[in-house]
Amino acid sequence: MDIESVKLVYFSPTETTKAVVQEIARGITQSNVELLDITRPDARKRSLQTSERELLIIGVPVYMGRIPALSSKWLHAIQAHNTPAVCVVVYGNRVYDDALLELNDILTGRGCKPIAGAAFIGEHSFSTAETPTAEGRPDAGDLKHAELFGKKIQEKLQSFPSADQISEVKLPGCHPYRGEPIHPYRRDSIFWNVDFIAVSDACVQCGACAEGCPVGAIDPENSSVIDTENCITCCACIKHCPTHARTIKPGMVRDASLRASTLYKERKEPEYFL
Repeated sequence: MDIESVKLVYFSPTETTKAVVQEIARGITQSNVELLDITRPDARKRSLQTSERELLIIGVPVYMGRIPALSSKWLHAIQAHNTPAVCVVVYGNRVYDDALLELNDILTGRGCKPIAGAAFIGEHSFSTAETPTAEGRPDAGDLKHAELFGKKIQEKLQSFPSADQISEVKLPGCHPYRGEPIHPYRRDSIFWNVDFIAVSDACVQCGACAEGCPVGAIDPENSSVIDTENCITCCACIKHCPTHARTIKPGMVRDASLRASTLYKERKEPEYFL
């Protein structure tokens, strides 16, 4: 089957998921590519409609084995009609549990026809210079895998005369899903409502952290003021600070960073399912 355009959708606070899905699109020889970044709150106010003449590639990070509920809510509003779709999750070298299956289920329920799925590795949200986990990933090897995955997607698309003929993709995961979805208004995770970010005198109030926060939890007039009830501990503000003024305070998040760095040193490789 021929497609007229590719839509790239991603929720990517630290831009690792964005890098992966863009490289997947590079492997697909289609000049008409539209990017839809749903990371910021204002972007999630717009809904998406797609047809069977479009290819939808959706990438989300994995938080505690599930996809972020912020992105899940938006995904549940998609209106698709036999749209071939690619499910992509990016995790911090620990596990992705049921996140890929969860994304697949949502898209299927919204009228998509998942044609492929993949799990890639990105630097862990809690990774620091002192406690690195999957530091620098996705790296060149990961991105090469992503481009190759894109080429395989195109080959599979061309093997079907129409979207109706797309066969079900077998993906790892369990029903019911394990774990709880990460949601800014839930408090049942040990990481919720935690004051874990330290702001040093190196802060120049440039506003980059507030601009990049996916839940608007940082005061744009005073970046040391953080709404801990809305914060989803994505650490985007820490990783994007140009003066390195933001760090993780001693406490449960730093302890989790140390555990991840200690337990998940062994390099994991991307997995894809066609």
